[in-house]
Amino acid sequence: MEKAVTNKMGTEKISKVMLSMGIPIIVSMVLQAMYNIVDSMFVANMADEPGIAHTGEYAVNALTLAFPVQMLIVAFGIGTGVGVGAMLSRMLGLKDTEEAARVAGNGVFLGIVLSAVFFIFGLTGIDVYLKSQTSDPIVLGMGRTYLRICTLLCFGNLLYGIYEKLLQSTGKTILSTTAQIAGALTNIVFDPIMIYGLLGCPRMGIAGAAWATVMGQMVSLVLAMIFQYTKNKEIKSGFRYLKPDGRTIRGIYSIGISAIIMQALMSFMTYGVNIIFGAVSASAVTAYGIFYKIQQFIFFAGFGLRDAITPIISYNYGMGSQKRVKEGIKCGLIDTTVVMLIGLVLMQLFAHPLAQIFGLTQETETLCVRAMHIISLGFVFAGINIALQGVFQALQSGNSSLIVSVLRLLAVPLPLAYVFTRMANAEQLIFWAFPAGELVAAAVAVILLKRCYRKRVVPMANWKRTREEAAGSDV
Repeated sequence: MEKAVTNKMGTEKISKVMLSMGIPIIVSMVLQAMYNIVDSMFVANMADEPGIAHTGEYAVNALTLAFPVQMLIVAFGIGTGVGVGAMLSRMLGLKDTEEAARVAGNGVFLGIVLSAVFFIFGLTGIDVYLKSQTSDPIVLGMGRTYLRICTLLCFGNLLYGIYEKLLQSTGKTILSTTAQIAGALTNIVFDPIMIYGLLGCPRMGIAGAAWATVMGQMVSLVLAMIFQYTKNKEIKSGFRYLKPDGRTIRGIYSIGISAIIMQALMSFMTYGVNIIFGAVSASAVTAYGIFYKIQQFIFFAGFGLRDAITPIISYNYGMGSQKRVKEGIKCGLIDTTVVMLIGLVLMQLFAHPLAQIFGLTQETETLCVRAMHIISLGFVFAGINIALQGVFQALQSGNSSLIVSVLRLLAVPLPLAYVFTRMANAEQLIFWAFPAGELVAAAVAVILLKRCYRKRVVPMANWKRTREEAAGSDV
């Protein structure tokens, strides 16, 4: 006799479980966005150093150039975690607890390996990377200081991405959010103390921002590990599950590779934008960097819902419930689009006060406001793209998710931005490249959803009949 389903992803109303899982993940993701925005806010208001006017704006520029590497680290952490989470949810739906434990252990092993890779980059590759974007010695020095600390000590960031998905994939989003909140608060508290030299701490400037960031990440990791090994009884643990298994790793990355590439494309896009916008002005680069970190609060809310969509649909896909998969797709699209619509309204209404937080020069502030007003027009299309990428990952259609990512992040916006920089009114036009990318990607994503639905969801009706016939033959 088949065991009763006990996980809420397979029993509760889809709209309810999506909100119960999605809201904590949204809070967690928005807090993750605070790491970068808080660093930028505090370093932007650094006092001028001798002989360097507008030291804070130089520092923000350095953070903008360093940001793609930080995003790449997050890409591998979250992407690997997505693969682990989706595969884990499916194994739990199939009641295969041994394979679920192996998936979790191999995910942790992969996080350790990735940490070592970025450690090596921190020792050998930072200068080459930064010099590909700027020749300014002040920006280079600040960027080198900040990025070296963040890469050499990136294990907190990478491993937390794995443990977070282990908790989320079993529905324990409150615990993962608690860990994220603790890390974010650590970063917020120590940023001004270490940057400005408060409470007896030496004044560390941009290095203080980096140290506060990695300290926050380590706090999140430690708490997530404690929660995983003491509270998460659905997943068996033990050192034997850390042993790398080729089949399991291939399974993780058959799902996760598209998520890694999707996240990495954001890094490559930002890197490309830094170079392309640099042909317009340094102010354009800084303005886009500030805008990008502000928009992360909106996008990370969308990503939070996507990360609820994926395990819910994946679990019910593994369980063979066509009805619940269909409900998951519908609720995911509606909820994510609503969140992004709210983001559009906020950007349109509060662009000026948001830009003024950073103490920018008038030219940079004007460009930042323009970016918020124009790029946010594509947020609703972005919501469709984000939700459907979660659906594609859950239904083992990673290539579809990758196609959408390439269109919205690279294939459309970068060539358009490059063309716009060649025009006389470049500073007016360059930001329109981004909503254009979201619009094109959304149209393609809907077409891909129809194909995926026919291939993955429609046949599920036959699965149920086959299982019922098999059960009947055993009687």
